[in-house]
Amino acid sequence: MNIKALNTWITKDNEPLIIAGPCGAESEEQIMQTAKALLEINKIKLFRAGIWKPRTRPNAFEGVGEPGLVWLTKVQKQFGLKTTVEVANAQHTELALKHGVDVLWIGARTTGNPFSVQEIADVLKGVDIPVFVKNPIHADMQLWLGAIERFSNSGITKLAAIHRGFHYAGKTKYRNKPLWEIAIELKTLLPELPIICDPSHICGNRELIPGVAQKALDLDMNGLMIESHIDPSVALSDAQQQLTPSALKELLDQLIYRKTSSQNPECLDKLIQFRNMIDEVDDELINVLKKRMTIIEQIGQYKKEHDITIFQLERWQEILRTRSQWAEKLDIPREHTEKLCQLLHEESIRIQTEIMNRK
Repeated sequence: MNIKALNTWITKDNEPLIIAGPCGAESEEQIMQTAKALLEINKIKLFRAGIWKPRTRPNAFEGVGEPGLVWLTKVQKQFGLKTTVEVANAQHTELALKHGVDVLWIGARTTGNPFSVQEIADVLKGVDIPVFVKNPIHADMQLWLGAIERFSNSGITKLAAIHRGFHYAGKTKYRNKPLWEIAIELKTLLPELPIICDPSHICGNRELIPGVAQKALDLDMNGLMIESHIDPSVALSDAQQQLTPSALKELLDQLIYRKTSSQNPECLDKLIQFRNMIDEVDDELINVLKKRMTIIEQIGQYKKEHDITIFQLERWQEILRTRSQWAEKLDIPREHTEKLCQLLHEESIRIQTEIMNRK
């Protein structure tokens, strides 16, 4: 893909891109007051506002539509802030272009619908405008990749992904579970693609935003999209996850902006030593895994010869219990151990199934 770096069109050097503004545009007064307050922070590069709000059920606040685009034009002219809005179909896209919106973003619900994504991408053929693509609601890497590819195929070169977390059926303190490993996987697949984190939608609660924002920066994400309302107490949507501009300023001032590397030779030498140690440990680990796989193959063959089932619940429960106990004695978190056991068990099932199916 031909993707332009953020610092070639909106940021300076490698500074993080900070996007802020209300969840939804509710009135001209609200938009102008919020934009003025955010301008004073002097770190905001893009002013965001929802013009069309996809709601799960009807009769909720679904946005003001085109009048909101007029208000954003005033923000551009009066404060010099670039603007960004979510578009979900061709009509939205055409209206946003008509009113001179600077950046478009694709929402999570739209990313999950290839027909809608292609419809928007077709409108943008030949248009030089940045497009940010939020991850789909569910943890489907192919949908996320596919949406990004559709815009790239339409000639969009100013592309970025927005990590806003994923719907999760289990118990979690977050509105959308971060699943950081998926964002890291996307970065691995598309190293040139900037990734911006949306802590507001991950958290759903303003109290959790600082921790998620810091972790995003620590994982070398390229920016943050944080919802900010001049008075969140009267917001018509997502009131609990919006910060006042003053609270946002305090947050941005407290964040630690780390470097991807160091110019200190002594520091670099020490990192090389640590990495060499990790390489040696990983080499040992790979050999241990090979030894384990060999034993699993022997177990599978033995079970086949004696007509014993592959999966045995009591044995699996014993493994989970004992390995977690062994790990906790070494101060290794139980959750980490259980994830590792699950991966090893899945591979064990695969190997034994393959053996059972051999003729």
